Amino acid sequence: MKSTFFALLYISVLSFLPSGVSAGGPAPDQLIDKLSGEVLEILHTNDSLRAGETTQVVGLVEQVVLPHFNFRRMTMLAVGRDWRDASPEQQKRLMDAFYNMLVRTYSNALTQYRDQTVQVRPLRASPSDKIVKVQTEIRQPGGQPVTVDYVLEQRADGWKIFDIVVTGVSLVTNYRGTFSQQIRLGGIDGLIRSLEAKGQEFAPGPGQS
Repeated sequence: MKSTFFALLYISVLSFLPSGVSAGGPAPDQLIDKLSGEVLEILHTNDSLRAGETTQVVGLVEQVVLPHFNFRRMTMLAVGRDWRDASPEQQKRLMDAFYNMLVRTYSNALTQYRDQTVQVRPLRASPSDKIVKVQTEIRQPGGQPVTVDYVLEQRADGWKIFDIVVTGVSLVTNYRGTFSQQIRLGGIDGLIRSLEAKGQEFAPGPGQS
């Protein structure tokens, strides 16, 4: 279940590529609609991705996908009320560990790509809204469509994702319960150690480059 969730999540996240779009650029749904076609083309033609070369995939994730995330806000929401009890150093380690874990998770999930397509629904938002939800649908050959909602905020450097909802399941909410339990058992440092271990778990193994 979790591997399917991350695979679909990662495929949907790849709708974003660097474009130099500022807060005054196209509407979020137009941006996703335009770029998703470009990314699907990369998935079809990039030899490294097709061969499952993990290091190449990790580099792609870090360079073209994750700059469109607000990782501080994502980490704050995932950690919940315990965030304010963490020291500035612990907060930085939490963000770094969460970032690394997601990079590795998404990179591994990318190998499960199987010719899905993405359809973006019309945006239901006011032009003055600073936080919007963009709804998309992932269509899979021989399978039921999967709904994916992006929650974005408008910042000075463009629209940034801070949550993704796959078939009604929020990414940050999905993690919050697990993180809260780990903090109760081992404190903030225990959660950091757990996230760092997860990042290593998904790291490329011997021979993967």
